[in-house]
Amino acid sequence: MFPLRDHNPSNCTPYVVYVLIAANVLAFVLYAGLNNDPRALMQFYQTYAIIPAEIVGGENASTLLTSTFIHGGLMHLGGNMLFLWIFGDNLEDEMGHLPFLAFYIACGLGAGLIHVLAAPTSQVPTIGASGAIAGVMGGYLLLFPKARVDILLILIIFFRVITVPASLMLGLWLVLQIFGGFGSNPDEGGVAYWAHAGGFAVGLVLVLPLWLRRGGTRYWRQTAGTPPNPKTQYTYSVTRVPRLPRKKKNSDRSKPGPWGK
Repeated sequence: MFPLRDHNPSNCTPYVVYVLIAANVLAFVLYAGLNNDPRALMQFYQTYAIIPAEIVGGENASTLLTSTFIHGGLMHLGGNMLFLWIFGDNLEDEMGHLPFLAFYIACGLGAGLIHVLAAPTSQVPTIGASGAIAGVMGGYLLLFPKARVDILLILIIFFRVITVPASLMLGLWLVLQIFGGFGSNPDEGGVAYWAHAGGFAVGLVLVLPLWLRRGGTRYWRQTAGTPPNPKTQYTYSVTRVPRLPRKKKNSDRSKPGPWGK
């Protein structure tokens, strides 16, 4: 289940989203060459990725931030940036540019800390912007629960694009992360499910004051949970194709021509 777009136009240019995507892509390009040297790559992860046991020991706290700009491959990077592209612009529109940047960083830090709490003895490096972006998704759910989202549904060999409410798509995603967290061992590596679920929760909590200022449940009743942006209006004008004048028919067929009848 992959989101393709949301039907929720933004009223501002999401400069922070653009910068975050560019920063993640640039970071990936800069260390991509290390993939050919496993020892150098592991040293890179030891320096910039979250290692919960080290955080608990009071070391490398800066990795809570640096890890959010590191990805394990193109699919990892592309998936995260797609989610940020779809859901980030509307929160940046609602919050403002700098507050949204602070919100994004706070979600990333919170997700990293929750991952550390879930696996305090783990020596496995953890990377990715998923926790921060999960926070964006949590905030989006609180403000726009009924925004329409186009998702690509994959069932073995069948592919179909369907449109669902954001509450269904994001709620199902959160449930999958929670079930994944209970069904996995963080000490063994793999997907950092609790970082995802934790980041989502942090995003909900941080957006809660904004939601309350808008009126809380009254805001939902007024907007029916849908984006407050007006529907796009399309204007058009009819283009008239010029018509060529018809040739007049000779109605007097009895009149002889110059060569006779």
